[in-house]
Amino acid sequence: MAQRVFNFSSGPAVLPLPVLEQAQRDLLALPGVGMSVLEISHRSKPFDEILASTESNLRKLLGIPDGHRVLFFQGGAALQFSMIPMNLLRGTERAAEYLVAGAWGKKAQQAAALEGTARAVWDGAKTSYDRLPHPGEFQVSPEAAYFHITSNETIQGVQMPADPRQAGLKLPAGVPLVCDSSSDILSRPVPIADYGLVYACAQKNAGPAGVTVVIIRDELIERSCQSLPGILSYREFAQNNSLYNTPCVFGIYVMMLVTRWLLEDVGGLTEMARQNAAKAKLLYDVLDGSGGFYRGHAQPECRSDMNVTFRLPSEELEMRFIKAAEAADLYQLKGHRSVGGIRASIYNAMPLQGVQRLADVMHDFRRQAG
Repeated sequence: MAQRVFNFSSGPAVLPLPVLEQAQRDLLALPGVGMSVLEISHRSKPFDEILASTESNLRKLLGIPDGHRVLFFQGGAALQFSMIPMNLLRGTERAAEYLVAGAWGKKAQQAAALEGTARAVWDGAKTSYDRLPHPGEFQVSPEAAYFHITSNETIQGVQMPADPRQAGLKLPAGVPLVCDSSSDILSRPVPIADYGLVYACAQKNAGPAGVTVVIIRDELIERSCQSLPGILSYREFAQNNSLYNTPCVFGIYVMMLVTRWLLEDVGGLTEMARQNAAKAKLLYDVLDGSGGFYRGHAQPECRSDMNVTFRLPSEELEMRFIKAAEAADLYQLKGHRSVGGIRASIYNAMPLQGVQRLADVMHDFRRQAG
């Protein structure tokens, strides 16, 4: 297929076209280097510049303050599910506390339970993870080692406010806030200074699969368990500037291009958030105006701007809808295997044109289906 389709995959996900074009131009030889980015040493000056530029771009976009380090890992968010309790919970005789608003929050809590006490202070399973907790539904212990949230649940399409305090979250003094921001990092401004640790695999909004970014407060690095192997230690990665071992060179390079695109082409995260909200509104307006033909999973006040999840009256109609969408060059709309239905992942790089075409197909399909 020579022509690009609209890719609504939840990840690895669509990348900005200018980023792909730049990577294509540089693939045989980086300008002034004479080698492909796939070939350069992670100990070379060209990669030092790529690493520094990527961190600088992230700091500008997210307003990362002094006192927070930016580290790059492999292993995805799944590795961080274990590294966080290894570094911050193991040996403390304290409990880690988790707000479980979806499948990924549950997986993170289950991984932490292998390292120590990890309890869910609130779990939305009773309502199939269709909402966030109401104020007063849970309380965080002042003795907690940390408190973990997932900012956006890709499977259920439930998203936290950019500032969790807007959802009634109040942490006791001294309890670090830890956030899995894998599927909405760089989609909107976030008060990073309020977080002890933010982590995200790249393959949603920040780059290709293979690289994970961790933004961690210095004091938490100092808490890092000293009995860990270096490959699992935040302390070791900080001391080695993310070069403890060979990092994901190509993934970090593409992340540099993505963050540059956000800064120079988009104009920053406030504008990106505006565009994302406009794209999401197009689809939610179709859901809300369908008379129940399209049934959104998430409750309206908790809907995600990244992953729009919904059902049709029957699975047979859902399969027909997916085929109709593919006929219009709209791909990867099938919901997660654990819940079924439809999921449109409309991350930063999904153009408005693609979302508008999906909305049009939804209108047409509903009319044809009666």
